[in-house]
Amino acid sequence: MIKNIIFDFGDVFINLDKKKFAKGLQELGISLDSEELLPILHQYEMGAVSTADFCDFLEEKLAIPREKFSAAWNAILLDFPEKRLKFIQELAKNKKYRLFLLSNTNDLHISWIQNDWGIELYTAFKNCFEQFYLSHELRLRKPNKDIYNFVLEANHLIAEETLFIDDTKENTIAAKSLGIQVWHLIPGNEDVVELFTKNIL
Repeated sequence: MIKNIIFDFGDVFINLDKKKFAKGLQELGISLDSEELLPILHQYEMGAVSTADFCDFLEEKLAIPREKFSAAWNAILLDFPEKRLKFIQELAKNKKYRLFLLSNTNDLHISWIQNDWGIELYTAFKNCFEQFYLSHELRLRKPNKDIYNFVLEANHLIAEETLFIDDTKENTIAAKSLGIQVWHLIPGNEDVVELFTKNIL
């Protein structure tokens, strides 16, 4: 029986444009698969590198001005459908499940979201969750198993009683290997608001 639900953020609640993101970075000379850049990208996502140092690194290595980089970096972030806010608010209100958010989110992205949404909407969304875990604050990232173990142990959750929802297959595979129930949500084909109509639970 599921008692706890852990949600991803991007492409579960907020829509993402990953193709536009990759293209924008590529135009600046940044490859997300670059062996030179991948380590610092992961470090930034885990908060081990500050936004200032991350931007300085890119400016020194690739001569990319911070403003151009920030625009391309945040181009991945799209809209937050109202139906998803209402869904999570109703789910929080009925108190049947313990709700958590677990996202690989960096400082630049979360700052953009706070500014774009406004602090009132952002706070209303955040308050739906018992814990709101962002990778750059935890200094951990998915799909590394230590991030899932941290959430389970810190909140005294039993893996088999926990459902994890994420749009990235490698993240759900890692969670499933620990005994956590998973829903690998396919953006464009499925929506988190279908959680109960699709018999996921």
